[in-house]
Amino acid sequence: MFTGMDSLIELALSAGRAVMDVYATEFDVEIKADNSPLTKADRASHDIIARGLTSLYPDIPLISEEGKGTPYEERRGWRRFWLVDPLDGTKEFVKRNGDFTVNIALIDGHRPVLGVIYAPVREALYFASMDNGAFRSVEGGDPVKISTNKTGGPEGLVVAQSRSHPSDKLTEFLKTIKVKGSVSVGSSLKFCMVAEGAADIYPRMGPTWEWDTAAGHAIVEGAGGRVVGLDGVPLRYNKPDLLNPGFIVYA
Repeated sequence: MFTGMDSLIELALSAGRAVMDVYATEFDVEIKADNSPLTKADRASHDIIARGLTSLYPDIPLISEEGKGTPYEERRGWRRFWLVDPLDGTKEFVKRNGDFTVNIALIDGHRPVLGVIYAPVREALYFASMDNGAFRSVEGGDPVKISTNKTGGPEGLVVAQSRSHPSDKLTEFLKTIKVKGSVSVGSSLKFCMVAEGAADIYPRMGPTWEWDTAAGHAIVEGAGGRVVGLDGVPLRYNKPDLLNPGFIVYA
């Protein structure tokens, strides 16, 4: 059982404040080897979270998108570790549309058991643990328990879709289900839309990294939903290759 949620929330909020400090400036954008963008905000958020987790939980190792990579030979024996995306949705950050988040997750036995997501522009905080369920707090208000929508009926499903990753495979998949409507958001907010019942399903056909999905995965499961690969098997973490296959998030 993990009892340090308040500390993790404060780390996410602190990282979010640092991200917003950069967001208010004319920041530079670098391009990483995988052709994804990198900003000063990514690094600032990583530094805050990495220092905080190392100080609070020195015995739990950390994998972060902006941290030093850890070879599988070293991490293959890890049972518990932190999995962090300091700024999920850097493309959205660069576009200044507000759909970016700070993501912190705890992995235990190859599955996420705790997750925190903070969207600083929206001032929306989501968090969950397997023991206590999932919650949302907006603009610093009291946390409210959330759950996935259990009433999807014959009129069809509301689909959460990416702002920045269109896909022909997704178009083909959507032809196989009855769609009532859609919500288009960036970053891990698509997981949050399913977790709070604003969407019924989030299909992702293209690749993602484990740090992109872990916190959202925990929050969706805490809210009563599922996250499975296209083969129906739950996503597994700490794989030899940290790339995820396509997956479906559903209520």
